[in-house]
Amino acid sequence: MDSAVLSQFRSIIGDDQVLDSAEDLSVYAYDGTATLRVAPACVLLPETVQQVAAIMTVAHSQRLPVITRGSGTGLAGGAVPVEGGIVLCLVRMDRIIEVDEANLAMVVEPGVITQRVADAAAAAGLFYPPDPGSIKISTIGGNVANNSGGLRGLKYGVTRDYVMALQVVLADGQILNTGTKCVKDVAGFTLKDLFIGSEGTLGVITSINLKLIPPPAAKQTMIAHFESMTDAARTVSEIIRHKIIPCTLEFLDRVTIGCVEEYVAIGLPLDVEALLLIEVDGHPAEVAEQAAEIERLAGEHGAREVRRAHSEEEATRLASARRTAFSALARLAPTVVLEDVTVPRSELARMVSHIAQVSERYGVKIGTFGHMGDGNLHPTFLTDERDAREMGRVEQAMREVFEFAVELGGTITGEHGVGLAKKPFLPAAIGPVAMDITRRLKADFDPEGILNPGKIFD
Repeated sequence: MDSAVLSQFRSIIGDDQVLDSAEDLSVYAYDGTATLRVAPACVLLPETVQQVAAIMTVAHSQRLPVITRGSGTGLAGGAVPVEGGIVLCLVRMDRIIEVDEANLAMVVEPGVITQRVADAAAAAGLFYPPDPGSIKISTIGGNVANNSGGLRGLKYGVTRDYVMALQVVLADGQILNTGTKCVKDVAGFTLKDLFIGSEGTLGVITSINLKLIPPPAAKQTMIAHFESMTDAARTVSEIIRHKIIPCTLEFLDRVTIGCVEEYVAIGLPLDVEALLLIEVDGHPAEVAEQAAEIERLAGEHGAREVRRAHSEEEATRLASARRTAFSALARLAPTVVLEDVTVPRSELARMVSHIAQVSERYGVKIGTFGHMGDGNLHPTFLTDERDAREMGRVEQAMREVFEFAVELGGTITGEHGVGLAKKPFLPAAIGPVAMDITRRLKADFDPEGILNPGKIFD
């Protein structure tokens, strides 16, 4: 990068907050997505919104690409730099500015780790429900930029449902404040919603006002074992049809069950086709009633066994069957590609069956787990990026999985985002009119095209 521009950045944020050595740049060349690596021209670590605004003013005047980054846990290549680009890493903007118990809200900077948000809410006797699988290491800014979901999405929704207001630095350095602490606010367009899930292509999020809620008084965790994926999917449908909305309704397939049991040894059966992890929460009487009804429904629809947790420790151990799924699968191959597709709940069994057929047809090992309650599946491809022929088969298999999800009325991503990895599949998923509007919004907010260029669309 031009030394004069680097000097400008150093004058804005200080020498120790500008990284440009080859060793430092290699650390920021990738995110959590397999196979994608590009070294940036420099890395900037601002600590205030004023510094971010000044950086964007310089980048805009020089037409320099800017890739906003948190912890780099994304799984669609959203934080992978472009050649000659600036990585704007916000991990030093990590203050919890306010926990507002009177208004059930919290104001945080984007670099706060999501687990800290949940812990700060709990310390105030409140509850922040979104819980992405990366909760212990991902940043809240990244969660907002990708509209992250998690295990509680069925009952409590996703990140978008808890964002009340945002402060955003635009491409030219202007600072936009959108939204308020008010529960009701319809003054003008709801601009904050444009930035949630925009993957850093429209602005740099520098402050977030989050909605909190009272915590549930009780919960019950259970695991149900099935010899048929169809029976597991039918049980999910019956649970919802009986107007029971668990806070967690997750599943693992046979491949994933075996990997998890080998990894954490919690006593999972190895001779079943599917496992459901179910958690209900709320008033103690309601929880007891719903848990009993779920046991009955599971038994009537083919569950071989339903196992309840009898303590908090046992509940945590059972929940680890799902929370460690990715880590367990990652031990089996040099390269692990964790994907996500979402289909209507009624099509879950067909989707899982199709993934198994694709695995066999292309000779690619795939373990599938995910959020059966909301139809969000995570087919996980176990492969080796050093084997070009195998990677070719993986790409063909993924294409078939994405195309079938759309054919079933679903979508190519439920929570990971589009980024680089799924960009080729977006037009078929949302159609030409939506693509045109998306491009026009991008052009209005970022006419020079410097914010995370090449992500979502070219």
